[in-house]
Amino acid sequence: MSNKKMGLTTKIFIGLIIGLIVGLILNKMGPSHFRDKILVDGIFTLVGTVFLNAIKMMVVPLVFVSLVNGAASMSDIKKLGRVGTKTLGFYLVTTAIAITIAIVLSTIVNPGIGLDMSSLVKSEPTIAEAKPLVKVITDMVPGNPIAAMASGEMLQIIVFALLFGTGLAAIGKKVKPIVEMFDHLNDLMMKMVGLVMLLAPYGVFCLIAKTFSGLGFAAMKPLAAYMLCVLGALALHAIFTYTGLLVAFTKLNPITFFKKFSAAMSVAFSTASSGATLPVTLEVVEEKLGVSKGISSFTIPLGATINMDGTAIMQGAATIFIAQVYGIDLGLNAILTVILTATLASVGTAGVPGVGLIMLSMVLQAVGLPIEGIALIIGIDRILDMARTAINITGDAVCTLIIAKSEGELNEAIYNADVEEKSIV
Repeated sequence: MSNKKMGLTTKIFIGLIIGLIVGLILNKMGPSHFRDKILVDGIFTLVGTVFLNAIKMMVVPLVFVSLVNGAASMSDIKKLGRVGTKTLGFYLVTTAIAITIAIVLSTIVNPGIGLDMSSLVKSEPTIAEAKPLVKVITDMVPGNPIAAMASGEMLQIIVFALLFGTGLAAIGKKVKPIVEMFDHLNDLMMKMVGLVMLLAPYGVFCLIAKTFSGLGFAAMKPLAAYMLCVLGALALHAIFTYTGLLVAFTKLNPITFFKKFSAAMSVAFSTASSGATLPVTLEVVEEKLGVSKGISSFTIPLGATINMDGTAIMQGAATIFIAQVYGIDLGLNAILTVILTATLASVGTAGVPGVGLIMLSMVLQAVGLPIEGIALIIGIDRILDMARTAINITGDAVCTLIIAKSEGELNEAIYNADVEEKSIV
């Protein structure tokens, strides 16, 4: 018998599978004090919440430190602008492609045709008002950066961190000690992430078990076509768009990419949060895929905030589904409006669970569809949120690889090394 330690990825997948099985068994058991109070609302909630809080605890300091470190490490200001332009362009283009795939697939499948589900809407769902695009842009500049960090306003934190890092890069040698300090702080953040991730397999198990214990398959049947549309579009986007771009721009083996990136995808799936998965994404991209810290510390945190391809897919499929359920025909202009609105809305979508429903209200309003329709999909959105989050961070990683390759900052020897589990700590 081999004495080789089981890797983190393997442990996480075991947690996923066992959590799924346990959750489905508990769902079939029906309500009981043991199931509801001791397991679901007790142990599962305790461990799952502690895991989420621990990893979210790292997000704000990690984003700030990594972006400052990344911007400051680019002594060439022109390079910083070049990388930023490439990153933003990639994220916006792939988001537009993603929602187009979802709309085309949903139009072919017609998930809402023949379903009269308006009677299921008992009350208008509580959805926070989406910010207008102009306000999203103006709010990116923080009036008080400390308050922005305290409240977790990620776009404001990103703007301040980039300005801070760019200033350090522009000053140069005079602030070398500060730049070195941020480099050390970045190493410290990653070590802390490694310690927190020791809890990941157990946290993943509890989160998955809790989710499926309350999700009955019978309730999902009327929405099966919608679910398949979203999941199908996510799969198509990952397999064709991301793989195609990766091969076209880097000539790298996509199978190697997905094998090595599976650990981050599994954490994203279980937490349904791009922000919470950010530390793991950074770790995998740097340590297993060979991207320099200068590139990854810029593109990955930025992607966790503005690259929401999976969320855009949900918005496209949900818009078609709701329109069909209510018998409303969407013309070409309305569909183009959906694509544009969802693409721009992704810039203001925070990487936290469930925020896609808030942004969906903006898209529905833009084409005159009833916001009440969101109530039709709230019940199953959690499982779809988990899947689309995995796609969101996959896009972040592919973008990072493409930009690192174009900038000559990709270590292909590390990328092509045998897939072997290393301790994250």
